[in-house]
Amino acid sequence: FQSEAQFITHPVRRRCILEALWMKNRAEVYGPTDKTTVFIGSSRIEFDLDQPTWVKETGEKPVQLGMHGSCPRLALDNLADDEKFKGKLIIDVTEGLFFRPGDEESMGKRVKYFKNATPANRVSDKLGFALESQLLFIDKEMFSLGAFLNDLRIPNRKGMRGDVIFPRKFSYVNYDRQEIMTDDFVKDTSIQRRVTDIWTTFGALSGAPGVGGDTLQKIFTEVQTAVARIKARGGKVIFVRTPSSGGYGTYEPISFPRDKYYDHLLSVTGCQGIHFKDVPEMAGLTCPEWSHLTPPDCVVYTNALINELKKANWFSPKN
Repeated sequence: FQSEAQFITHPVRRRCILEALWMKNRAEVYGPTDKTTVFIGSSRIEFDLDQPTWVKETGEKPVQLGMHGSCPRLALDNLADDEKFKGKLIIDVTEGLFFRPGDEESMGKRVKYFKNATPANRVSDKLGFALESQLLFIDKEMFSLGAFLNDLRIPNRKGMRGDVIFPRKFSYVNYDRQEIMTDDFVKDTSIQRRVTDIWTTFGALSGAPGVGGDTLQKIFTEVQTAVARIKARGGKVIFVRTPSSGGYGTYEPISFPRDKYYDHLLSVTGCQGIHFKDVPEMAGLTCPEWSHLTPPDCVVYTNALINELKKANWFSPKN
């Protein structure tokens, strides 16, 4: 396992504590507005925001509440309902997830855990984090027999589809909930193709039209209401569209025309937005598996994002 040491030292990948990790970050949204920015969204903001770069260049703490494969509207509602939250919020828009109707199971679990956690849960989580930071673990999702068997890629029986299994070497998540693409994944195009195959299974190349009609209007109204509540308390909200390329870069604009979805979202909420296609430093970035940036490009993206936010007067003068 010597070549895989980076995975072993990141025990927070274990799914049994991810709700607790999200709750830890959720409790940090109340920091001073000149020292804290909260991020919600899907996996793209989890990957693309390089937190060390953000801290170095802004002096602020980034509070990462993004969630892979999840619609951020439930997290937005949770913050809007919280009268104590009066801070700065950046909302990442991945149209296929942001405009997805219906309940959101994965984000729902995290919000529910935050709301219902008992004192025993909170103490247990803190003790667990403290112990795990001092110990070494072999991650069962990376190094168990079952994890290695998943690499066999056994074909499904006709008419059946099993669980979607992402490559073990795709990414890992750290204590601050930054998802990081591994060096092996960046170098190996065959592993990258495994992930683009998964996106294709999810309909990345279908070009099917996104939600519309009354359902879409209802989503706009709900987001408008939630954003207005945060603004009314003195909070600030801005939307960002993180990079995509390849299959997603081609077909997302077909399924979700910018004027009908992203631009209209800015219009109904009265918020500013930063779309990667409008910023040359962002527009030239390429996602190796169509949807997320490599670690070096995350630094480029984050620096460009900070520059655009400065133009929008996001930071206090000292920033």
